[in-house]
Amino acid sequence: MDPFFIKALQLILSLSILIVLHELGHFIPAKLFKTRVEKFFLFFDVKFALFKKKIGSTVYGIGWLPLGGYVKIAGMIDESMDREQMAKPPQPWEFRSKPAWQRLIIMVGGVTVNIILGFLIYMMVLFVWGSPYITPEDMPNGFAVDDTFKEMGFRDGDRVLEVNGDDLKNSIDINKYLFLRDVESITVLHQDGQTETISIPEEIGSTMFEQGVLQPFVPMEAPVLDSVVAGSPAEKAGLKKGDRIISVNDVEIGFWHELTREIGESQDKPLEIVFRRDGKFESMELDQEGERVLAGGLRTISVTPNEEGNIGISKASSINIRKETYSLGESVSKGFDLAYWTLHDYVAQFKYVFTKKGATQVGGFGAIGGLFPDAWNWQAFWMTTAFISIILAFMNILPIPALDGGHVMFLLYEMISGRKPNEKFMEYAQLVGFIILIALVLFANGNDIYRWLFE
Repeated sequence: MDPFFIKALQLILSLSILIVLHELGHFIPAKLFKTRVEKFFLFFDVKFALFKKKIGSTVYGIGWLPLGGYVKIAGMIDESMDREQMAKPPQPWEFRSKPAWQRLIIMVGGVTVNIILGFLIYMMVLFVWGSPYITPEDMPNGFAVDDTFKEMGFRDGDRVLEVNGDDLKNSIDINKYLFLRDVESITVLHQDGQTETISIPEEIGSTMFEQGVLQPFVPMEAPVLDSVVAGSPAEKAGLKKGDRIISVNDVEIGFWHELTREIGESQDKPLEIVFRRDGKFESMELDQEGERVLAGGLRTISVTPNEEGNIGISKASSINIRKETYSLGESVSKGFDLAYWTLHDYVAQFKYVFTKKGATQVGGFGAIGGLFPDAWNWQAFWMTTAFISIILAFMNILPIPALDGGHVMFLLYEMISGRKPNEKFMEYAQLVGFIILIALVLFANGNDIYRWLFE
């Protein structure tokens, strides 16, 4: 099946699970407090619904517009803008008739479910599959280092030992730590066997973001192909699994990151690729002038990258990936830690959204779908679903009218001041918030379309 459809199916399944459970977070406390719920919908039923059935006082259904879902609670000013109902005298079963503390619990229920769900999924994934990690010893060639970080004292081939004086269990986490966490120093082992502790400038995350260097440390791995995508430029040109790339456009390739750099800099122009097949070529000899001579078992092909700037290859990793397994009790603790740091890191990077560059990188459903793998993988699916659940919790609690956080903001004002906000004010606030949300949705998905068409 085409990777696009696999991603789309995973996205729809993931969002369906998250939306239903989020809305249950509102629905259940509403029922507990004897508040009437008029509708419970997965997706929006603008003009019509794909399916609906009334059970008791609630209509359950599936809408046709997959932009979310909702519960319509009687006597609540929400996106339905039901002024007719609000104009009638309050009834005991309505949301507006309930004590403020009950209304607050109903409103925070969805966010609470998303946070708990994220933790439970992470706990389940760690218990079932464990967690991968890579030690410095598992990276014999160390990291290829971006030039910006070489100026600080890092070198190609470095292996990361410690961050802020503490062991870094998973070496691949170094980029995430630099970008999103408070890193003051990094201890590395250079290829010459010397250990050095290097101080990191403040605001290094902002520097990385502005310069577009989000992966300053890339594992140095041999340029050997693990797979070639069917129908890709690489397959059409004749590349196969196991081929080792020797040079691209006469530039010698020693490691995978050098190969990806040359492909990225090609600007869709043909690439002259020299490669070795079947292990026939073992080394490069020097001629009398000391120049390297490529000989024995070599082949040359021409490959033109596709519109996305790649040729459809993946590397055969030479890095040893370990796996740590957990008991049920350990998975609870580790799952909580993973959920906490996922939320922490997402909040930490949220500040970049408000920069000019960050605004252009905001994504909609296309970007969310891109988080899922090309091939169906349950571990990756659940990890991504947990991540999205935590994102939804954070986004929903933002104090924007029409979001749960907006309702919470007004409820807290009422509880502190002892006065309800004017209903007419609440209607206008809800309308403004809804317009803001629609504008953000259009902007985010517009960015996705722009990147699809022009990048």
